[in-house]
Amino acid sequence: MPIELWGVTGFAALIALILLRVPVAIAMASVGVIGGALLGSVKKTGLIFSAAALESVFPYTLSVVPLFILMGVFVTHADLSRKLYDGIHALLCHKPGGLAQATVGACAMFGAICGSSLATAATMTRVALPQMRARGYADSLATGAIAAGGTLGILIPPSIILMIYGVLTGTSIGKLFLAGLIPGLLGTALYMLAARYSVWRDPTAGPPEARKTWGERLHALMRTWDVFLLFGLVLGGIYGGWFSTIEAAAVGAFGGLLAAVVRQRSLRFLPKALDEAARTTGMIFIIIVGTAAFNAFIERTHLPNTIIGFVADVGLSPLVVLILLMLIYLVLGFIMDGLSVVFVTIPIVFPLVQSLGIDPVLFGILVVTATEIGLITPPVGMNLFVIKGIAPDLDIRTIWKGVIPFIAADVIRLAVLIAFPALTLLLPAAVH
Repeated sequence: MPIELWGVTGFAALIALILLRVPVAIAMASVGVIGGALLGSVKKTGLIFSAAALESVFPYTLSVVPLFILMGVFVTHADLSRKLYDGIHALLCHKPGGLAQATVGACAMFGAICGSSLATAATMTRVALPQMRARGYADSLATGAIAAGGTLGILIPPSIILMIYGVLTGTSIGKLFLAGLIPGLLGTALYMLAARYSVWRDPTAGPPEARKTWGERLHALMRTWDVFLLFGLVLGGIYGGWFSTIEAAAVGAFGGLLAAVVRQRSLRFLPKALDEAARTTGMIFIIIVGTAAFNAFIERTHLPNTIIGFVADVGLSPLVVLILLMLIYLVLGFIMDGLSVVFVTIPIVFPLVQSLGIDPVLFGILVVTATEIGLITPPVGMNLFVIKGIAPDLDIRTIWKGVIPFIAADVIRLAVLIAFPALTLLLPAAVH
């Protein structure tokens, strides 16, 4: 069998194992080790795997991952999500669908300091869903806004998935964070428009409330000072040149710890918070090791070079290839979470992207945007099941119905970002 076909078979086996609910780390490591053993000696494969595993977790740049995870965990224990929701609610509650729009805005801000889509969706379900139900909002609009808003957590910096993409591809994490700002804000605006559209279609889905006075709005916003301080300190410190990305992550983690201590008025939350952070960090690092094994196998099959040669022979333009890749990422997003998609595909896809001269920063943002759509796409979107798990009385079909306008908004955003790459690359170019 041609050696390239071994690579195709290995990738197909990996997808099959993931569909069978085998953990991504185990699936990638298994395919890498077994495939490598079939291509050569077991002893040689063991040496390659051990070296790749050590090199994959050794880089100092990976220190940013546990620190930002710790920051997100502390922020959750500090209950900053409720402050954000109350502040934005005071500004928008008098508009039709205002609570749904406030939920999207709060998700965007909370995701910016949490970095996790699933954590954002879970937290805002507990905070926003009871509020919207109490005010007569339709369950479909309420859950659609939460599910879609939760996806903003993996694009607006600091984003765990962008950090991992940067480490795997050698792309500047600072540039990726900057590049995610405009697409993230664009997504927030389009989600708010989707909420307005839902209310336009059915005015009873999101009845407006009485307008808050400017004094009430100012008071609600003033209570969010610690959120904006932490956000500004982390991102402002990176782009202002005060400290590196890793130092910013440490500052963010310490700031989150202080906020949690003030909120809890004790340190009793600390063991649980550290346990949560350690579990999440361990999961990511195990996947990194599995990715190293899979990478070593794929490189030996020469599959990336074969794909590059095929694309060159066919004569497809970079734009056509980029669109085809986004369609593939949309499909993969239906069956895997965004982090797993990045780990599985980057070893194969990124050499092709480099050969075509596609900007790696642009590609990273597009990949994250495409996989976001999968997080809210019925019937397997993970954010939908997070909401269903926290509110089991909800009919899953109601959640599916509510998220459709937001999926349309995401497709529009992806098309705009492909058509106008300057929207993504403007800030990185301006700062660097």
